[in-house]
Amino acid sequence: MKPYNIYISGVGGQGIIKTSTVLGEAAMKSSMPVVMSEVHGMAQRGGGVSTELKIGDAYSPIIEYGSADLLISFEPIEALRAIPKLSRKTSVIVNTSTIYPFNLNAGEFSYPKIEDILCELNNKSMKVYAFNADQIAKESGHLLSMNMVMLGGAAAVNGFPLKKEIVIDSMKANLPEKSLDINLNAFERGFDSIKSS
Repeated sequence: MKPYNIYISGVGGQGIIKTSTVLGEAAMKSSMPVVMSEVHGMAQRGGGVSTELKIGDAYSPIIEYGSADLLISFEPIEALRAIPKLSRKTSVIVNTSTIYPFNLNAGEFSYPKIEDILCELNNKSMKVYAFNADQIAKESGHLLSMNMVMLGGAAAVNGFPLKKEIVIDSMKANLPEKSLDINLNAFERGFDSIKSS
C-alpha cells in the first residue's frame, strides 16, 4: 500500500503527541503498517511540536518536501512552517485560533493576519479546511479536547485511510475515561465541521 503521509504541527501542550498515538494505534488496529516520528520544540508549553506519520508501506517516517497527503495544524503559524511539506495534492486542516509565540511578545515580529495565512496555504495545497477548533472544543465541554476536534476533522477528509469507527476505538483505548465523553463529542463536532464544508 502506498503510504498516506500525515504531518501534524502545533505548539507544546496542544495534544499533538496524543493525537499521533491515537492515529498510530488506529492504523495498527486496521492492520496497516505505520511509522511515526516526533519533533519537540521547547520543553515548556509554547514551543513548536510536530509529528510525521506514514500509514502504509514505508521505511522512514520522515515526510519528504512536497509529499504530505494531509496537514493537521493546531495553530496557524505552525501551518506556515509546514508549507515545504505541502503540494497541490495536500489537504490542510487548520485551527484558526492563535497562540502568540514568545518572540512576538518581545517585539521581534508581528503575527500575520489569518486571512493571509489561509491565502498562502490555499496557494500551496489542494484544499484548506479552516475553523476555530478551540471554540468547538469549548462547546464540546473542554478546551483541552481541541486535538480531538482536529482528529475528527481529519477523519472526514476525502482519502483519509482509516475508518472513523476504528479511530474512535483507538480514542477509547488511549484517552482517560473521565474525559472520554467530552473527547468523543469533540471528535464528532470536528468530523461534522469538515463533512458540512
